[in-house]
Amino acid sequence: MALGMFLFSAGDTVAKLLTDTLHPVQIVWSRQLGLLLGVVVLLMMRGRGILKSANPTLQIGRGVLAVCSATLFVAAVGYVPLADAVAVTFVAPFLVTVMGALILRERVGPRRWTAVGLGFIGMLIVIRPGMGVVHPAMLLIMAAAFFFAMRQILSRMLSGGDRTVTTVAYTAITSSAILTVPLPFFWQTPDLGRDVPLLIGVAALAAGGEVLVIKSLELAEAVVLAPVHYSLLIWGTAYGWLVFGQFPDIWTWVGAAVIMGTGLYVVHRERVAAR
Repeated sequence: MALGMFLFSAGDTVAKLLTDTLHPVQIVWSRQLGLLLGVVVLLMMRGRGILKSANPTLQIGRGVLAVCSATLFVAAVGYVPLADAVAVTFVAPFLVTVMGALILRERVGPRRWTAVGLGFIGMLIVIRPGMGVVHPAMLLIMAAAFFFAMRQILSRMLSGGDRTVTTVAYTAITSSAILTVPLPFFWQTPDLGRDVPLLIGVAALAAGGEVLVIKSLELAEAVVLAPVHYSLLIWGTAYGWLVFGQFPDIWTWVGAAVIMGTGLYVVHRERVAAR
Protein backbone atom coordinates (compact mmCIF):
# COMPACT_ATOMS: atom_id res chain seq x y z
CA MET A 1 0.00 0.00 0.00
CA ALA A 2 2.81 2.41 0.86
CA LEU A 3 4.55 1.74 -2.44
CA GLY A 4 1.23 2.15 -4.24
CA MET A 5 0.77 5.60 -2.64
CA PHE A 6 4.31 6.51 -3.70
CA LEU A 7 3.52 5.61 -7.32
CA PHE A 8 0.16 7.41 -7.29
CA SER A 9 1.80 10.58 -5.99
CA ALA A 10 4.48 10.32 -8.67
CA GLY A 11 1.68 9.99 -11.23
CA ASP A 12 0.02 13.15 -9.88
CA THR A 13 3.34 14.96 -10.26
CA VAL A 14 3.69 13.87 -13.87
CA ALA A 15 0.07 14.89 -14.52
CA LYS A 16 0.81 18.36 -13.12
CA LEU A 17 3.77 18.66 -15.49
CA LEU A 18 1.56 17.69 -18.44
CA THR A 19 -1.07 20.36 -17.67
CA ASP A 20 1.34 22.91 -19.17
CA THR A 21 0.74 21.52 -22.66
CA LEU A 22 -2.20 19.08 -22.65
CA HIS A 23 -5.88 19.19 -21.66
CA PRO A 24 -6.86 17.42 -18.41
CA VAL A 25 -9.23 15.09 -20.30
CA GLN A 26 -6.34 13.83 -22.43
CA ILE A 27 -4.12 13.39 -19.38
CA VAL A 28 -6.76 11.50 -17.38
CA TRP A 29 -7.57 9.34 -20.42
CA SER A 30 -3.89 8.33 -20.57
CA ARG A 31 -3.88 7.66 -16.84
CA GLN A 32 -6.99 5.50 -17.02
CA LEU A 33 -5.50 3.69 -19.99
CA GLY A 34 -2.71 2.65 -17.64
CA LEU A 35 -5.28 1.31 -15.18
CA LEU A 36 -6.97 -0.52 -18.05
CA LEU A 37 -3.68 -2.15 -19.00
CA GLY A 38 -3.28 -3.21 -15.38
CA VAL A 39 -6.72 -4.83 -15.53
CA VAL A 40 -5.78 -6.56 -18.80
CA VAL A 41 -2.78 -8.08 -17.00
CA LEU A 42 -5.10 -9.27 -14.21
CA LEU A 43 -7.49 -10.75 -16.80
CA MET A 44 -4.61 -12.67 -18.33
CA MET A 45 -3.58 -13.94 -14.90
CA ARG A 46 -7.00 -14.74 -13.42
CA GLY A 47 -9.39 -15.01 -16.34
CA ARG A 48 -12.69 -13.31 -17.15
CA GLY A 49 -14.18 -14.42 -13.85
CA ILE A 50 -13.02 -11.14 -12.28
CA LEU A 51 -15.67 -9.35 -14.38
CA LYS A 52 -18.56 -11.22 -12.77
CA SER A 53 -20.53 -8.63 -10.78
CA ALA A 54 -23.63 -8.84 -8.61
CA ASN A 55 -24.52 -5.23 -9.48
CA PRO A 56 -22.99 -3.99 -12.77
CA THR A 57 -25.10 -0.80 -12.70
CA LEU A 58 -23.44 0.39 -9.49
CA GLN A 59 -20.07 -0.63 -10.90
CA ILE A 60 -20.62 1.56 -13.97
CA GLY A 61 -21.76 4.42 -11.72
CA ARG A 62 -18.53 4.10 -9.76
CA GLY A 63 -16.60 4.39 -13.02
CA VAL A 64 -18.45 7.62 -13.86
CA LEU A 65 -17.55 9.08 -10.47
CA ALA A 66 -13.92 8.05 -11.00
CA VAL A 67 -13.85 10.07 -14.23
CA CYS A 68 -15.31 13.13 -12.48
CA SER A 69 -12.94 13.05 -9.49
CA ALA A 70 -9.78 12.38 -11.52
CA THR A 71 -10.51 15.00 -14.19
CA LEU A 72 -11.31 17.72 -11.66
CA PHE A 73 -8.18 16.92 -9.63
CA VAL A 74 -5.87 17.04 -12.66
CA ALA A 75 -7.48 20.27 -13.87
CA ALA A 76 -6.91 21.84 -10.45
CA VAL A 77 -3.29 20.78 -9.84
CA GLY A 78 -2.30 22.79 -12.89
CA TYR A 79 -2.96 25.89 -10.76
CA VAL A 80 -2.32 24.93 -7.11
CA PRO A 81 0.62 23.37 -5.23
CA LEU A 82 0.50 19.58 -5.15
CA ALA A 83 0.77 19.30 -1.36
CA ASP A 84 -2.11 21.75 -0.83
CA ALA A 85 -4.28 19.81 -3.28
CA VAL A 86 -3.51 16.49 -1.59
CA ALA A 87 -4.23 17.95 1.86
CA VAL A 88 -7.70 19.11 0.79
CA THR A 89 -8.54 15.72 -0.76
CA PHE A 90 -8.10 14.21 2.72
CA VAL A 91 -11.56 15.56 3.63
CA ALA A 92 -12.98 12.70 1.55
CA PRO A 93 -13.10 10.27 4.54
CA PHE A 94 -15.18 12.81 6.47
CA LEU A 95 -17.53 13.16 3.52
CA VAL A 96 -17.79 9.37 3.44
CA THR A 97 -18.82 9.42 7.12
CA VAL A 98 -21.51 12.04 6.46
CA MET A 99 -22.81 10.25 3.35
CA GLY A 100 -22.68 6.91 5.13
CA ALA A 101 -25.01 8.31 7.79
CA LEU A 102 -27.35 9.98 5.29
CA ILE A 103 -27.39 7.39 2.49
CA LEU A 104 -26.48 4.07 4.10
CA ARG A 105 -28.08 4.89 7.47
CA GLU A 106 -24.87 4.00 9.26
CA ARG A 107 -24.75 4.87 12.92
CA VAL A 108 -22.34 7.73 13.65
CA GLY A 109 -21.70 8.64 17.29
CA PRO A 110 -20.98 12.10 18.70
CA ARG A 111 -17.23 11.52 18.80
CA ARG A 112 -17.08 10.76 15.09
CA TRP A 113 -19.33 13.75 14.29
CA THR A 114 -16.91 15.91 16.28
CA ALA A 115 -14.00 14.46 14.28
CA VAL A 116 -15.85 15.26 11.05
CA GLY A 117 -16.37 18.86 12.15
CA LEU A 118 -12.70 19.24 13.10
CA GLY A 119 -11.68 17.74 9.76
CA PHE A 120 -13.63 20.39 7.88
CA ILE A 121 -12.08 23.09 10.07
CA GLY A 122 -8.67 21.71 9.07
CA MET A 123 -9.67 22.03 5.41
CA LEU A 124 -10.69 25.67 5.96
CA ILE A 125 -7.28 26.33 7.55
CA VAL A 126 -5.61 25.00 4.39
CA ILE A 127 -7.73 26.91 1.87
CA ARG A 128 -8.37 30.04 4.03
CA PRO A 129 -11.42 31.26 2.11
CA GLY A 130 -11.71 35.01 1.66
CA MET A 131 -8.04 35.68 2.44
CA GLY A 132 -6.92 35.60 -1.19
CA VAL A 133 -4.01 33.24 -0.53
CA VAL A 134 -5.27 30.16 -2.35
CA HIS A 135 -6.29 29.82 -6.00
CA PRO A 136 -10.03 29.37 -6.74
CA ALA A 137 -9.10 26.04 -8.35
CA MET A 138 -9.23 24.67 -4.79
CA LEU A 139 -13.00 24.51 -5.36
CA LEU A 140 -12.30 21.90 -8.03
CA ILE A 141 -10.26 19.91 -5.50
CA MET A 142 -13.20 20.03 -3.07
CA ALA A 143 -15.54 18.83 -5.83
CA ALA A 144 -13.08 16.05 -6.68
CA ALA A 145 -13.07 15.00 -3.01
CA PHE A 146 -16.88 14.92 -3.05
CA PHE A 147 -16.99 12.64 -6.10
CA PHE A 148 -14.26 10.46 -4.59
CA ALA A 149 -16.32 10.13 -1.41
CA MET A 150 -19.38 9.15 -3.44
CA ARG A 151 -17.21 6.57 -5.14
CA GLN A 152 -16.26 5.16 -1.75
CA ILE A 153 -19.93 4.94 -0.76
CA LEU A 154 -20.61 2.88 -3.88
CA SER A 155 -17.59 0.74 -2.98
CA ARG A 156 -19.17 -0.02 0.40
CA MET A 157 -22.45 -0.90 -1.29
CA LEU A 158 -20.62 -3.23 -3.67
CA SER A 159 -18.30 -4.83 -1.13
CA GLY A 160 -20.88 -7.34 0.02
CA GLY A 161 -21.29 -8.91 -3.41
CA ASP A 162 -18.23 -8.04 -5.51
CA ARG A 163 -14.52 -8.54 -4.98
CA THR A 164 -12.12 -5.59 -4.94
CA VAL A 165 -10.49 -6.72 -8.17
CA THR A 166 -13.93 -6.78 -9.87
CA THR A 167 -14.64 -3.22 -8.76
CA VAL A 168 -11.28 -1.98 -10.03
CA ALA A 169 -11.77 -3.78 -13.37
CA TYR A 170 -15.17 -2.20 -13.96
CA THR A 171 -13.87 1.24 -12.96
CA ALA A 172 -10.96 1.01 -15.40
CA ILE A 173 -13.11 -0.21 -18.29
CA THR A 174 -15.96 2.25 -17.67
CA SER A 175 -13.77 5.31 -17.16
CA SER A 176 -11.64 4.55 -20.23
CA ALA A 177 -14.75 4.15 -22.39
CA ILE A 178 -16.33 7.39 -21.10
CA LEU A 179 -13.18 9.47 -21.58
CA THR A 180 -12.66 8.15 -25.11
CA VAL A 181 -15.94 9.80 -26.27
CA PRO A 182 -14.93 13.48 -25.70
CA LEU A 183 -11.22 12.86 -26.31
CA PRO A 184 -11.23 13.98 -30.01
CA PHE A 185 -12.60 17.40 -28.96
CA PHE A 186 -9.74 18.00 -26.50
CA TRP A 187 -6.92 16.16 -28.25
CA GLN A 188 -3.67 18.05 -28.62
CA THR A 189 -0.80 16.39 -30.45
CA PRO A 190 1.77 15.59 -27.75
CA ASP A 191 5.39 16.52 -28.18
CA LEU A 192 7.33 13.33 -28.94
CA GLY A 193 10.35 14.33 -26.91
CA ARG A 194 8.59 15.61 -23.79
CA ASP A 195 4.90 14.74 -23.61
CA VAL A 196 4.88 11.17 -24.93
CA PRO A 197 7.37 9.84 -22.33
CA LEU A 198 5.41 11.64 -19.60
CA LEU A 199 2.09 10.19 -20.82
CA ILE A 200 3.59 6.70 -20.84
CA GLY A 201 4.95 7.41 -17.36
CA VAL A 202 1.61 8.53 -15.91
CA ALA A 203 -0.09 5.44 -17.37
CA ALA A 204 2.59 3.07 -16.04
CA LEU A 205 2.57 4.68 -12.58
CA ALA A 206 -1.22 4.45 -12.38
CA ALA A 207 -1.23 0.81 -13.44
CA GLY A 208 1.55 -0.12 -11.02
CA GLY A 209 -0.07 1.73 -8.14
CA GLU A 210 -3.46 0.13 -8.75
CA VAL A 211 -2.05 -3.41 -8.85
CA LEU A 212 -0.14 -2.81 -5.61
CA VAL A 213 -3.23 -1.42 -3.85
CA ILE A 214 -5.32 -4.39 -5.02
CA LYS A 215 -2.70 -6.79 -3.69
CA SER A 216 -2.48 -4.97 -0.35
CA LEU A 217 -6.28 -5.14 0.08
CA GLU A 218 -6.11 -8.87 -0.52
CA LEU A 219 -3.49 -9.26 2.21
CA ALA A 220 -4.97 -6.98 4.89
CA GLU A 221 -8.24 -5.29 5.88
CA ALA A 222 -9.02 -1.84 4.51
CA VAL A 223 -9.25 -0.28 8.02
CA VAL A 224 -5.72 -1.50 8.74
CA LEU A 225 -4.33 -0.03 5.53
CA ALA A 226 -6.29 3.25 5.57
CA PRO A 227 -3.71 5.26 7.61
CA VAL A 228 -1.06 4.54 4.97
CA HIS A 229 -3.14 6.67 2.58
CA TYR A 230 -1.91 9.76 4.44
CA SER A 231 1.63 9.12 3.22
CA LEU A 232 0.41 10.84 0.03
CA LEU A 233 1.00 14.16 1.79
CA ILE A 234 4.64 13.27 2.43
CA TRP A 235 5.24 12.35 -1.19
CA GLY A 236 3.14 15.24 -2.52
CA THR A 237 5.22 17.68 -0.44
CA ALA A 238 8.50 16.09 -1.54
CA TYR A 239 7.59 16.05 -5.24
CA GLY A 240 6.17 19.59 -5.07
CA TRP A 241 9.38 20.88 -3.52
CA LEU A 242 11.85 18.94 -5.70
CA VAL A 243 10.04 19.30 -9.03
CA PHE A 244 8.14 22.58 -8.77
CA GLY A 245 9.96 24.42 -5.98
CA GLN A 246 6.69 24.67 -4.00
CA PHE A 247 6.79 24.12 -0.23
CA PRO A 248 3.68 24.36 1.96
CA ASP A 249 3.43 27.28 4.37
CA ILE A 250 2.87 26.83 8.09
CA TRP A 251 -0.93 27.09 7.85
CA THR A 252 -1.08 24.31 5.28
CA TRP A 253 0.88 22.10 7.67
CA VAL A 254 -1.40 23.05 10.58
CA GLY A 255 -4.55 22.34 8.54
CA ALA A 256 -3.12 19.09 7.21
CA ALA A 257 -2.20 18.00 10.76
CA VAL A 258 -5.77 18.64 11.93
CA ILE A 259 -7.21 16.74 8.96
CA MET A 260 -4.82 13.80 9.36
CA GLY A 261 -5.26 13.58 13.13
CA THR A 262 -9.04 13.56 12.99
CA GLY A 263 -8.98 11.28 9.94
CA LEU A 264 -6.90 8.73 11.79
CA TYR A 265 -9.36 8.94 14.69
CA VAL A 266 -12.26 8.19 12.30
CA VAL A 267 -10.32 5.19 10.98
CA HIS A 268 -9.76 4.05 14.58
CA ARG A 269 -13.47 4.30 15.36
CA GLU A 270 -14.33 2.33 12.22
CA ARG A 271 -11.86 -0.35 13.28
CA VAL A 272 -13.42 -0.54 16.73
CA ALA A 273 -16.92 -0.69 15.24
CA ALA A 274 -15.86 -3.51 12.91
CA ARG A 275 -14.80 -5.77 15.80
